[in-house]
Amino acid sequence: MQTETLFSIRTPTGQPLRIRRQSFYAHKGNPSKRVSFLAGLHGDELEGVALCHRLIRYLRGLEAGEPEAFLGEVHVYPAVNPQALGAATRLWPFFGSDMNRQLGEKNGHSLPAEASRQLQDSLQRSSDIVVDLHASNLHLKELPQIRIVEEFDRKLIPLAQHTGADLIWVHPASGIFESTFGYNLNRAKIPTLVVEAGICLRIDDALSEQMFDGMVHLLHHLGVLATQTGATAAKPPHLVHSSQVHQVQAGRAGLFLCQARLGQTVQEGDPLGTVVDPLRGEVAEAIAAPVAGLVFTLREHPLAYEGALLVRIAQPNRSQP
Repeated sequence: MQTETLFSIRTPTGQPLRIRRQSFYAHKGNPSKRVSFLAGLHGDELEGVALCHRLIRYLRGLEAGEPEAFLGEVHVYPAVNPQALGAATRLWPFFGSDMNRQLGEKNGHSLPAEASRQLQDSLQRSSDIVVDLHASNLHLKELPQIRIVEEFDRKLIPLAQHTGADLIWVHPASGIFESTFGYNLNRAKIPTLVVEAGICLRIDDALSEQMFDGMVHLLHHLGVLATQTGATAAKPPHLVHSSQVHQVQAGRAGLFLCQARLGQTVQEGDPLGTVVDPLRGEVAEAIAAPVAGLVFTLREHPLAYEGALLVRIAQPNRSQP
């Protein structure tokens, strides 16, 4: 294992800011593939940071006991926005900048923009494939899923099938993606999987275990590791397009009292929960599943405004059993 510093600067408070990675190289040189894992772009998303810890620990043990298992390279970037992680905020403190929205010509020469560009340069130089790890916001919890922009689906779906995610969600392109790492790396012909799992500011051990198994399976599938000992086999995910994703929103403001479970398969009409009016002591709205399918997004923050997202349901392909 080799620790490398990609970006270092002294902050106005005098403390150093460093972006580092841990690298594991092919045992005999000439790597089969080079895979990078990226986490911590948003400082309140901890699932990816925890997964990187597990990967580094696993790879260190493998390197010590079975170094010949490394047929390719693995680079792990576990905490690329250390100031935001330290403050437990989505945005880079002081600048109020989203590190995952800094790429492209329209972004200037701020510290977050410069750090983002250097990080992107490092990923492009050392990666054949990138896995960009994210969690959800404070309101919603997500099953592990791979989100793919339509223009990259042919290259990414075959990779995403080996990640152990519950869902692959292929969605249309949008302007909001154009300044992100995932979009720009894919445009640069480096296949990049964007993972969304869990909820911000928390770590779910079961989801972390599932994602760890999936990433080790992916490394084995790609020929980077000759073994996947210590990880269970990855199950095939559901593949859905946006037309198969149904969003359930609150029609009334109030407290959402959930009855559904994340990962539950529901039938049309099944109860998902109620929105209650705490001022009047009344049930303002009963929420039922509009379609049959997999509950892959679930509101965990109970306070809901009118129009707030409560549940996402993935309707299965008719061709699937």
